[in-house]
Amino acid sequence: MVRGERPRQTRCNESAKSDRHSVCLALFTATRQHGIIRLMEQQILEIDHAGWHIGAANDEWIAALEAGKVLYFPRLAFTLTEKERRFLTPDIRDPKTRNISLDAKGRLKGALGDAASQAEVAAMIGRFRMQAQSLIHSLLPRYASQKVPVGDTDALRLAPTSYRPSKVETRTQSWRADDRRLHIDAFPSRPNYGERILRVFTNVNPDGIPRVWRVGEPFEVVARHFLPRVKPYSSWQAHLLSVLRVTKSLRSEYDHLMLQLHDGMKSDLDYQQDAHQVTMPFPAGSVWVCFSDQTSHAVMSGQYMLEQTFHLPAARQYDVDSSPLAILTRLTGRTLA
Repeated sequence: MVRGERPRQTRCNESAKSDRHSVCLALFTATRQHGIIRLMEQQILEIDHAGWHIGAANDEWIAALEAGKVLYFPRLAFTLTEKERRFLTPDIRDPKTRNISLDAKGRLKGALGDAASQAEVAAMIGRFRMQAQSLIHSLLPRYASQKVPVGDTDALRLAPTSYRPSKVETRTQSWRADDRRLHIDAFPSRPNYGERILRVFTNVNPDGIPRVWRVGEPFEVVARHFLPRVKPYSSWQAHLLSVLRVTKSLRSEYDHLMLQLHDGMKSDLDYQQDAHQVTMPFPAGSVWVCFSDQTSHAVMSGQYMLEQTFHLPAARQYDVDSSPLAILTRLTGRTLA
C-alpha cells in the first residue's frame, strides 16, 4: 500500500475544520482498485460465535489477534439481569472518577450508592470478568497455561475490570487524553517493558446504540511513519522521572518510543484525518477483543460498556515476532527493553 493512495473523504463540517483542536469525525471511503477497503476490512475479523467458551483454539483467529487486528463477535452478548439494569445510568459513577472499576482483589472504586448497591455493581462487573476470562483462556489456551522450568503457570496477569456508563462524546479532555483521536495505548506513569495489553470489550447499551470506533493502520505502518520524528531516549531523564516518582518504575527506551508514537499520532491532526482507517460501530450485545497497545484505534461515541484488561509478557505470545517490542526492535536495530 502506498501512503499517497489515500481514500476519498466525505466533506468535514466547516466549523470542525476551523478548530484545530477538534478531530474531524469524517467517514472514509475508498476505491477498491487501490485495495484500501480490502486492507482495512482485514483489520477487523468477524467471528460468528455466541458463547463465552471457544471449543477449540483457532490458529487464524490467534494469528489475527497477535497481528494487531480486532476480533469482533457480533452475537456474543453480556446479559444483565433485571436488577442490574438499574445500573444503566451515568449517575452510578462518582463524578470524581472516570470509570467504575473492580480490582483483582474484588475492591470496587468509583461507584456511588449504598453498600448493598455497590455490592451488586461489584457482582455484575465480577461476572463479566469471569466470562471474559473464560473467553480468553479458551481462545488463547497457551496464554492460560504454559510449561516453564518450575511447572505450569498462567502467563496472563489480571488487571482491573471497568464499567463505563458515561457518554464518550461528553468528555472534556486534553489532546493527550482524548481517546477520540487515533492512538495506541501507552501510559506515561506506568512503564511495561514490552508487556502486552489485551482487552475484552462489550457494549451493554439498553437502547441499542453502538459504540463507534475508528480502527487505523497496522502497527508497523504507524511505527514507520512516526519513528523518524521521535525524540531521542535519555537514560538520565528516565532515572530522574523515576526518582521524582513521576513514573512507577524506570522508563525503558521501548516505553519512551511507545509514548512518542501515542503522542505523535494524537497531536497530528492531518494524520487523524488522512490515515487509512475504517469506522466500526460495535452494536449493543456484541464483544470485541484486541491488543490495544498494537491496534490503532479511536473511540468516537457510545455509552455503557464493560472492559477487561489482561497483561501478557511479549515472550509468551504464540508469535513473539509480531509484538510491538519485536517490531520496534527490528526497526531501530537495537535492544529496547
